[in-house]
Amino acid sequence: MEISSFIFNATFFLMLVTWVLVVMLKRRRVSHDDNHSMHGAILKKVIIFTATSVGLNFTITVSYLCFCSYEYLRHKIVSPEPVFSCLTWILATVVTVYSKKRIPREQKSWPLVLNLWWIFATIFNSAAVFVSLITHAKDYPTKFQNFLPKPNAIDISSIPFTIFLCSTTLVLNSTTKVDETTQPLLQNSEEFVSVDDGDPYCNSGIWSKIIFLWLNPLFKKGRAQKLELHHIPSIPQSETAAKASSLLEEKLREQKTEDYSVLKAIVQASWRPLALNAMFAGVNTLASYMGPYLITNFVNYLSGDHDILSYHHGLILAFIFLFSKSMESLSQRQWCFGAQRIGIRVRAALTALAYKKSISINYARPSNGKIVNLINVDIERIGDFFLQVHGIWLLPVQVLLALIILYLNLGLYPSISAVLATIFVMLSNTPLAKRQERLHSKIMDARDSRIKTTSETLKIMRVLKLHSWEMTFMNKILQLRESEKSWLRRYLYTCSTVAFLFWTSPTLVSIITFGVCILLGTPLTAGTVLSALATFKILQEPIYNLPELISMIAQTKVSMDRIQEFVREEPQRNLATSHPSNESNVVIETGIGDYSWEGSDTISQKFTLKIMENLKIRTGCKVGICGSVGSGKSSFLCGILGEVPRISGVGIKVYGSKAYVPQSAWIQTGTVRENVLFGKEMDKDFYDAVLEACALNRDIGMWKDGDLSLIGERGLNLSGGQKQRIQIARAIYSNADVYFLDDPFSAVDAHTGAHIFQKCLKGLLAKKTVIYVTHQLEFLDAADLVLVMKEGQIVQSGKYDDLMSDPESELVRQVEAHTKSLNHVSTPQEGLSSSTGALQIVQNDIMEEKSKDTNGNKVSGKANEEETASGRVKWQVYSTFIHAAYKGALVPIVLLCHILFQGLQIGSNYWLAWATEEEGRVTAKQLIGIFALLSGVSSFFVLGRAVLLSAIAIETSHRLFVGMIRSVFRAPLSFFDSTPSSRILSRSSTDQSVVDTDIPYRVAGLAFALVQLFSIIFLMSLVAWPIFLLFLVILILSVWYQEYYINTARELARMVGTRKAPVVHHFSESIAGAATIRCFNQEMRFSMKCLNLVDEYSRVAFHNCATMEWLSVRINFLFNFVFFIVLVILVTMPSSAIGPSLAGLVATYGLSLNVLQAWVIWNMCNVENKMISVERILQFTNIPSEAPLLIKDSRPAPKWPEHGCIELENLHVQYKPSLPMVLKGITCTFPGEKKIGVVGRTGSGKSTIIQSLFRVVEPSLGRIIIDGVDITKIGLEDLRSRLSIIPQDPTLFQGTMRANVDPLQQHSDQEIWEVLCKCGLAEAVSQDRRLLDAPVAEDGENWSVGQRQLVCLARVLLQRRRILVLDEATASVDTATDNVIQRTIREETSHCTVMTVAHRIPTVIDNDLVLVLDDGKIVEYDAPSQLLNDTSSAFSKLVNEFLRRSSKPVLATEVRCDRLHEENDLD
Repeated sequence: MEISSFIFNATFFLMLVTWVLVVMLKRRRVSHDDNHSMHGAILKKVIIFTATSVGLNFTITVSYLCFCSYEYLRHKIVSPEPVFSCLTWILATVVTVYSKKRIPREQKSWPLVLNLWWIFATIFNSAAVFVSLITHAKDYPTKFQNFLPKPNAIDISSIPFTIFLCSTTLVLNSTTKVDETTQPLLQNSEEFVSVDDGDPYCNSGIWSKIIFLWLNPLFKKGRAQKLELHHIPSIPQSETAAKASSLLEEKLREQKTEDYSVLKAIVQASWRPLALNAMFAGVNTLASYMGPYLITNFVNYLSGDHDILSYHHGLILAFIFLFSKSMESLSQRQWCFGAQRIGIRVRAALTALAYKKSISINYARPSNGKIVNLINVDIERIGDFFLQVHGIWLLPVQVLLALIILYLNLGLYPSISAVLATIFVMLSNTPLAKRQERLHSKIMDARDSRIKTTSETLKIMRVLKLHSWEMTFMNKILQLRESEKSWLRRYLYTCSTVAFLFWTSPTLVSIITFGVCILLGTPLTAGTVLSALATFKILQEPIYNLPELISMIAQTKVSMDRIQEFVREEPQRNLATSHPSNESNVVIETGIGDYSWEGSDTISQKFTLKIMENLKIRTGCKVGICGSVGSGKSSFLCGILGEVPRISGVGIKVYGSKAYVPQSAWIQTGTVRENVLFGKEMDKDFYDAVLEACALNRDIGMWKDGDLSLIGERGLNLSGGQKQRIQIARAIYSNADVYFLDDPFSAVDAHTGAHIFQKCLKGLLAKKTVIYVTHQLEFLDAADLVLVMKEGQIVQSGKYDDLMSDPESELVRQVEAHTKSLNHVSTPQEGLSSSTGALQIVQNDIMEEKSKDTNGNKVSGKANEEETASGRVKWQVYSTFIHAAYKGALVPIVLLCHILFQGLQIGSNYWLAWATEEEGRVTAKQLIGIFALLSGVSSFFVLGRAVLLSAIAIETSHRLFVGMIRSVFRAPLSFFDSTPSSRILSRSSTDQSVVDTDIPYRVAGLAFALVQLFSIIFLMSLVAWPIFLLFLVILILSVWYQEYYINTARELARMVGTRKAPVVHHFSESIAGAATIRCFNQEMRFSMKCLNLVDEYSRVAFHNCATMEWLSVRINFLFNFVFFIVLVILVTMPSSAIGPSLAGLVATYGLSLNVLQAWVIWNMCNVENKMISVERILQFTNIPSEAPLLIKDSRPAPKWPEHGCIELENLHVQYKPSLPMVLKGITCTFPGEKKIGVVGRTGSGKSTIIQSLFRVVEPSLGRIIIDGVDITKIGLEDLRSRLSIIPQDPTLFQGTMRANVDPLQQHSDQEIWEVLCKCGLAEAVSQDRRLLDAPVAEDGENWSVGQRQLVCLARVLLQRRRILVLDEATASVDTATDNVIQRTIREETSHCTVMTVAHRIPTVIDNDLVLVLDDGKIVEYDAPSQLLNDTSSAFSKLVNEFLRRSSKPVLATEVRCDRLHEENDLD
């Protein structure tokens, strides 16, 4: 009789009987009125599974009944074992039938006792079948079958059935749980998983959390279709950005100012999950040391004689191994997932905190490059630190446990020597760790510089392309990358040394320990040796982790210090205070005070603002501010808004709400409507009135999706005038009490400016307080108060008429300059008299403002979502990555090194076990000598592997980066118009960082782990060949799990990359518009948007981490089961079949089997996820490029163009084949050395001519010839380097004034000073002691917009090129400065062809020719005098309207001058 089987069957029979009795008693007492019904689709699924389960139970029961009947009829006797099996299955069937009705009604799974029975039957029958196969294969005695009986036909055939029954438990458990948490939502949605389903993690049970069953619905959705963001469930409340950041801020507020510590606040806010995580880490560590501790007992058992009782002892050991490995696996999974949850929480909290700080800092705000690194690197690193934080206290615990095991096996002195050797290896790693830390800090600094330069370069790419400077700036980035690469090389080679010590440390410790044992005469047995080797192998982790931990702590401290320094920045909000509307009619009170952008910096006081008198502005008052370029007008507005640091004096008070229109337009990425509403509710009537007042109706009407059309990053697909009018509409719609308008009319043409002034300032804002800066002096006479500024001070204030009465006043000087400008404009008298009639025509037919042609740069109606690949990462990506370095020649060498290393390691360990199996088999010298020799040779191979791998990593990352950056810089401008810079930056920062230091080692780690796994499988197969078959089955299951997992995991990994970019983009966009956000009191709304974006990223990251743990749990279980089967085989084999040394070696290597296999499968998936970074970089390596920079066989003459004659021949241009023609057969000639003005209404084709001239867009038909050369036949560099352009939006980059005027460093300081003098900038630059080294901030923000335009002019004059294009180059300067600029241009470009697109009539009136465009065709092209003589010409009508609008201040000036002359005559 099979005693063990009988006992187990009887036990389960009693358990099932007990369950039936308990349920019958409960049924009498409990009512089921409150039961809930399942959702229809899920109910159908549950019914199918439960019915199938009942059928299978019934089938097995009938089979056992038939088998018992057959046995009785044949032998007249039946053994108790099949009888009890039959009875137990009968009872199990009864329980199944009863539970079948309860599951849909009560939404529960199968009873626990039933689950246990199915699991036991599966394991027991499988083990019996497997042992039977082994017995049959080796023809061993069958005495061990007293414990595992020989299986009968029913036992064998029922295994697939019981496996299915076990799986139904998992399916029903997850199904009922999902139905319970989602049923109310599913009634109104067809989605099985969505963001609205709530938090499946918190709603799941304990068992579901342990083995991650709550993820099953997500995997089902991911397997059925491509996952999108709305499919991802929400995260637990504790991980949301709002909850995490509020808790962190609360802990920060509780701290004293002098003890301010972000790290302390993080620990206080997260101590509970940290403590729970520490518990899992402790359990995992204890469980991991159970294997080495038990190895001695197991090998000793194998070395002894086996009897029936000893088999029970061996199986108990095997069960203990299984239990400890299971605990190790489960605790490790919970530890890792818990640490990642804490990391997600901390990242969310720090990101939200950093955002709040970034929009509250009034000045000296961080650069975009710093923000990118802060979010992508520093905060990420702090979050990752929690994966290793418990290593700080686990390290001494691990060493202590190892010491205890070694002491029990080897004695006191050998164990002490082992610990001392371990400490020695750790200490030898410490200098390397410090070097790693230092080098990593250098890498981060170099990366900061590169990202900062890249960010700025991307912003000014249009200017770089038009000036043909992109290659120079690309080389600057490549030089910065070379610096980064040099530090990276040193860092990776240092890592190679650390890796060498990691792999050789067990060998070194082993030699020292066993050497001491031999010296002391300590007996060595196979058991003690293998136990010691297993312990040394586990000690690898703390040895390796110490330097890595030290490095990680140091890196995290650097990042923490950077974060702390940033968040401690105190917002300067004491400059101007906002108050609710007061009872009096005063809205602004200014006191005497000094303000400076430089703060306490005394090197330069160039931007100082001095308020010398108290000023009160009343409700409804219109205040006009004028002054020359750099006089402090914008600084005055910013001072009132509290954006300029106050050095001394009394603050400024503003009563009521504010609205602000900055001079440099700030436009959000989003729809036109979202930009105008700016967070306010829609009032349709008022909204329409605002659009009409801001002259936006015509533009919106031309866009396909109207006001729902999408605006690109920084308004790239809008003209300057459109951006300006949208932000004016935003301000007006806010319905504020006080409006601050900084030169709102500079970017619009004369008619549109007049329209906005009449409809907005005199219309919708008639009763509002408006303070506006303007260079258009015709708008000043309507002001109730005029402030004239000069050198940062208010030099005049008063009524317009009063100020004009003083002939020596600054205002009169500026008006006289305006008069001088108008004197250039002459028209027949009849034209002036008919100006009123011409107004209507002008409104309908003539240009509104310079615009990017809407047919070409069409405002999109759809969000420009980032394109991502779908499905598996293509093999081409892997192939490109592997062959990037040295064409893949070093890869097989690296693999060969590792194979030899692994073989020598196994050989050296087997040598020790075999040599100590019998006393006296080898001498002590032979034992240590051969072991040291084998280990030393293996160490040589591992060193070669590490060095070669670092070389491959360096070369691969370099080639991928250079390929991407070259492709990006050769991309057409349309690519940058449609691609947010955050996408490019995320690839050059996050993805490139992964390629630099992560992916090569991930790929290599996968290959190395596979080699180790196959070597262990080979070793175990030597024991019994059926193990190989079992491994095949397990590998097939593992691959199936991996295939099931990868679809979901891959898309989650892709989303992790794409959801990070919006966070960075929102940061950058908010920082650029921080002043506007603060003025509108929109900080809360923008912070909420940041929280939502962070939560979207956290959702994806949370589930991405969880899916990895889901897979690891299952793979670990499979290989723990295999290890258990192997141990059972070793226990049941006779001593003569296999030597104890080989069996012990198998068990020793089997200890790492589950971790190794989980590492292989996890790494296979993780490598694919990480390869997405390579895939993303390669996406930007294959961007369609512009025409060649140089064409060797078609180079123009060195002095080309000599005359500057431009011929347009039947020029047709369209931006895309699917779009209509923008230019329709333009044929004309721009004579050399002439000035040509180009005018036309919106969409007429002005901008397209410029873009065609610079080949930003290629002609569809026709050609452009410059001095006899067809520009399409030469390279872009040859073309653009011979042309000059001053764009409408002045662009400066961070650096010095010298670098901005002469970016290519081709001219002397004297030449630079000459052009600065000609542009009127010399005085402003010389005020700074640093002169040409005067700093220019990012985007040139420490210089006024007018000064930036003058720098752009100086830049062009320095180049001295034959053809110059002025694209509304003087829009943001006052009239006097404009006159100086125009005179300078006339003098300096007398031998140049100048093509001018302008809104101001004086800018083009003195040109030799004027080209009027309409609908892509030429309307008029002649000398201005000829066009003015024809009163019906479009140009004549435009001039009449300009004179009518601008003549008012001129006439006033003339009247006052006449009066003064009369008074002088009387005297």
